[in-house]
Amino acid sequence: MSAAAEAFIDSNVLLYLVSADARKADLAERLLAQGGVMSVQVLNEFASVASRKFGMPWREIREVLDVARGLCSIVPVGLDTHDRALELLQRHSLSVHDALIVAAALGAGCKTLWSEDLQHGKRFAAQLTVRNPFLASRPAGG
Repeated sequence: MSAAAEAFIDSNVLLYLVSADARKADLAERLLAQGGVMSVQVLNEFASVASRKFGMPWREIREVLDVARGLCSIVPVGLDTHDRALELLQRHSLSVHDALIVAAALGAGCKTLWSEDLQHGKRFAAQLTVRNPFLASRPAGG
């Protein structure tokens, strides 16, 4: 697996591509350009928030999703991911959405989870480390 494929990108990072925060938008763009992995859930969460909260037109939402799909591997959220998420949310007191993100990242064999929503440095299954790319001046490789 390449270094880019070892990184899972959470929906909050994708959302910063279209935010008014230029610094975070630039960081998100550089991170996405490195490639990585996302789940279908990430794509759905982006579409929901971009339309509901940001009021983006669907044409623009689809354009961002097309870019993300072109740069990243997209993994499904199936029953195995669901079952692993249930274990994670009980063990780590995560929300269902966060547990599904972590489960998808683990299932994809990722080593880094780029997310602003989870605790920076938190490790899961001695394999996956959460990194908040907005704490540093630039995102680093996985």
